[in-house]
Amino acid sequence: MKNFITTVFMFSFLLWGILVPAIADSIDDEITAIKERLMELEGSLEKQDGFNDKISQYIDSHKIKAGMRVQAWYQYVEDGKGDNHDKALNDFMVRRAYFYIKGQATEKMGFFAHLAADRIGQDGLDKPSVGLGSGFAVRDAWVNYKFNDACTFQFGRMYIPFTRFFGTESTFGLLTLEIPFTQGGVRGAPFFTSKVGRDDGVVIWGNPFEGLLQYRFGVSEGVESNVENPDDNLRFTGRVSVNLLEPEKGWYNKGSYLGKKKVLAMGAGYDYQQGLILDGMDNQNNEAWTTDIFFDYPVGEGAVTAELSYVNLKNSTQALGFSRLVKGKDAQIYYIQAGYLFPGQIGPGRVQPYFRYEHMDVKDAPDTSFPCAGVNYFIKGHSAKFTLDWTLVHQKEKIHGLTGNFSGDKNQNIITFQLAVGF
Repeated sequence: MKNFITTVFMFSFLLWGILVPAIADSIDDEITAIKERLMELEGSLEKQDGFNDKISQYIDSHKIKAGMRVQAWYQYVEDGKGDNHDKALNDFMVRRAYFYIKGQATEKMGFFAHLAADRIGQDGLDKPSVGLGSGFAVRDAWVNYKFNDACTFQFGRMYIPFTRFFGTESTFGLLTLEIPFTQGGVRGAPFFTSKVGRDDGVVIWGNPFEGLLQYRFGVSEGVESNVENPDDNLRFTGRVSVNLLEPEKGWYNKGSYLGKKKVLAMGAGYDYQQGLILDGMDNQNNEAWTTDIFFDYPVGEGAVTAELSYVNLKNSTQALGFSRLVKGKDAQIYYIQAGYLFPGQIGPGRVQPYFRYEHMDVKDAPDTSFPCAGVNYFIKGHSAKFTLDWTLVHQKEKIHGLTGNFSGDKNQNIITFQLAVGF
C-alpha cells in the first residue's frame, strides 16, 4: 500500500511537471494573440480616425453643407371641386420638399443646388418635368465667383432679381404661410415669367458700403417660346435695396427674423423683355417695376414685422386663372402685411399672428383681392413650426367659366394647416 501511494505521488508530480509548462505556454500564446489582435484593432481605429479626419477636413476646407426642408399641408378649398364648383375640396399635399447642398471649390468659387418637389399630391396638378404635383426637379443650381463683398458673378438657375418676396426671401423663412397669391402662393401663380419662380441666366450682385446697399442685376431667358419670342430676345432684370439698420447681405433673406435682427430695407426692382407676341399682338414689350419696404424690429421680448409692396405691370406674359389678368393686359398689384411675435413661450413654442391684404387691379376689368390671416407656432424658429392660415379669394364681380379649383364666386375661402421642418 505504501509503495502504491508513493508510485501515485511520483506519477502525479511527473504529470504536473509536464502539463504545467504546456498550459503556461498555451496561456502565453493566447495572451500574445489577444495583444496582437488589440494592436490590429487599435491600428484599424487609428486608420478610421484618420479617414474621418480627412472627411472632416475635406468638408471644412470646401465649406460643404447639406440639408433638407419639408412643408406638409392640409388644405380646404371652398367650392373647389365638382363640375359646377359646388363641392368642397380637401387636399393633402407636400407643399415643398427641398434637398440642398452648397460648397466651395476655391476661396472665391462656389456652388449651390436645390433638388426640389413642389405641391406633391395637389389636386389636378401633375408636371413631373418641373417637379410640380409629382417628381423631383432641379429648382436652383448655380456656380458663383466672388471677387469681394461688393461683387459676385452667379451663373445658372436662380431667383429672378426683381421682387423682394419671390426674389430675395426664402420660402422657408416667411412671416406668412406663403408668398403672395399673385407670386405663386397658396394656390396662386406668378404674374411674371418664371420656371417655378426662377430663371436661367447670370446675375451680378453684391453688398457695397458694408451692406448699406445690396444690388442684383440679371440677364436671363424669360419667355422662350418660339411663338411668343421668335427673335429670342433676352430678359433684363434688376433690384436695389438700401438697408438703413442692420444689413441683409445674403442671397436668401427672411420674411421674419423673430426678434434676432433690426432691419429697415427699402427696395426697388425692374423687369423688361422686348419684342414679344402677346395675345396675337406683335412687338409687345413686357415691363414691370416694383417698390417695397420691409421692417423687422424687436420690441421688448417680442418682435414686430411689416412689409408692403407695389407692382406696376405692362403687357403681362402670364394669364392668371384666378383673376382677370390675361396675356397682354396691364395691371397694378400691391400688398401690405404685418405680424407680431409674442414674448415668452406658450408650452414648448412661441406664437406669431399675422395678416396680409393683397390686391390686383387689372386695367379695364373688375378687381381681385386676397386677404389672409393666420398664426405661426414656433418650436425651433423656422426650422420647426406649425401654421394655420385663412385666405379669401375675393372677386369684385363673379367670373364665369373658370376651371380647376377656382369657382369665380365673389368669395372663396381657403384654409391651410402646415407642418414645416428643416435643417
